[in-house]
Amino acid sequence: MKLTQHFSLAELTASATAQRLGLDNTPAPELVPRLVLTAEMLERIRTTLGVPVTVTSGYRAPRVNHAVGGVTSSDHAQGHAADIVAPGYGSPFEVARLLAPLVSTLGIGQLILEGIKGKQWVHVSTRTPEKLANRVITITDAGARVGIQVLA
Repeated sequence: MKLTQHFSLAELTASATAQRLGLDNTPAPELVPRLVLTAEMLERIRTTLGVPVTVTSGYRAPRVNHAVGGVTSSDHAQGHAADIVAPGYGSPFEVARLLAPLVSTLGIGQLILEGIKGKQWVHVSTRTPEKLANRVITITDAGARVGIQVLA
């Protein structure tokens, strides 16, 4: 099922962890409209970057979210978020640095540059966090910092 021109439901629900563990990662029907909004946000990001965007993690069913170590309040479990990379544009740092000043324009509620256990990606969500200081942050193994920071 295509959600937008470049993003499908299958792409936003693909999970190597779910496949490996034999877990169902099908979203409840009431979450599909949220996934459409997430895909629309990804389309705006894709247009801004001028290159394809790869979703490395999208929707996560509760058991899948638990298996990957996600928090119970994760935007992924509600259909609001996707972790992305855009190698054709540059590193996750370069992607996040471009997107940070455009979060409101692009309909990004939260932008997180993540560098955890040697892997890097950009987390984008349609949901705006309660604390505006958490709207654009960098998370590494050392913790969270406000803004987009250079990853080691």
